[in-house]
Amino acid sequence: MLGSDDAPYLLMTPGPTRVPERVRRAGARAMLHHRTPQFSAELAEMLELLAPIFGTRQPVLPVHTTGRGALEASLCNLLSPGDAVVACCNGAFGEMWARIAGSYGIVVHRVACDWASDVQPNEIAELLDRDRSIRGVLVAYCDTSTGVRNDVAAIARLVRERDVLLFVDGVSALGGMPFAFDEWGVDVAITASQKCLMSSPGLAFASLSERAWKAAESARLPRSYWDFRPIREQVTNPRPETPGTTPVHLVLQVAEALRMIHEQGIEAVQRRHETNADAVRRGIARLGLELQCRALRARSPTVTAIALPKTVNPKALREGLKSRGILTAAAMGQFERSGFRIGHMGDIQLRDVERTLAELAVTLPMIPDDDRARAPERVWG
Repeated sequence: MLGSDDAPYLLMTPGPTRVPERVRRAGARAMLHHRTPQFSAELAEMLELLAPIFGTRQPVLPVHTTGRGALEASLCNLLSPGDAVVACCNGAFGEMWARIAGSYGIVVHRVACDWASDVQPNEIAELLDRDRSIRGVLVAYCDTSTGVRNDVAAIARLVRERDVLLFVDGVSALGGMPFAFDEWGVDVAITASQKCLMSSPGLAFASLSERAWKAAESARLPRSYWDFRPIREQVTNPRPETPGTTPVHLVLQVAEALRMIHEQGIEAVQRRHETNADAVRRGIARLGLELQCRALRARSPTVTAIALPKTVNPKALREGLKSRGILTAAAMGQFERSGFRIGHMGDIQLRDVERTLAELAVTLPMIPDDDRARAPERVWG
């Protein structure tokens, strides 16, 4: 019910996403000390249930930070000052990762800088063949600013052939999209608690290949809190723990969310995400709206970026939906003034998508024509 303290809005955003009641209850348990056998058992089960989400037999590391922090940590652990990387920048979060790398003195070669296009693997291959000093490639599996689904498997094949490390931002993908860390040959992948894992924000996860762990031994970028090695050492003990104080209730939430995913079946959950995405795209087409980046070859099932007619003010539309109990997300970057985004990941069901489309159909005609310059909103996620 609109105005309820428990659920003021239906969260149709790219994150944070709705936290199911069962997961909320897990996070409301009495405090468990993080050095007790009881908590260690919860931590161990969470990590065990995460491995199939990544598609790996490698240890999954809990990193006490947001997804953005873990993306930064991956660079610190595997690279040295002056190393060069290729950054796929076809979205806000690809560009963000490139900026983080540059702040550490890493040489960044930007490719795929057109937000309206997919990453072209051959562009990466040509650059790697010209410059043999490049140590890594950074790519977002899904960039929520555009809804693109980059071809990580194809990029992994060409990167592997050239003995270069592949870093994957899976923050808005893992849990809602198929991912095969081991099979594809990914070297480091990152995700976080608040997206498809339908928990509260604040906990991230990383998995590293054997090649990546070998690179970590010689990497010279500064790392202390970010150091993955003590995390691996402690979580692979017979009774796993983490360095420092663990965010206990976030672990309890994610563990419960993963139990729900496994009970439903990972493939069934992924099919639900595809069904949600298909329903959104068909629904907006019926309303006469278009996708934001029409030329994309592959789109994420977790978020849809939508273009609006020039006469419709995106902020006014989103406020209209909000007044009807639906919270959507502003467009980002160059699209801020011309569109908005609907997230349909995590706990979102087809009935939630149908409600959103019904409210959009009612709200859209109520927005007065507005061909004035639109004040951009700066909204990340």
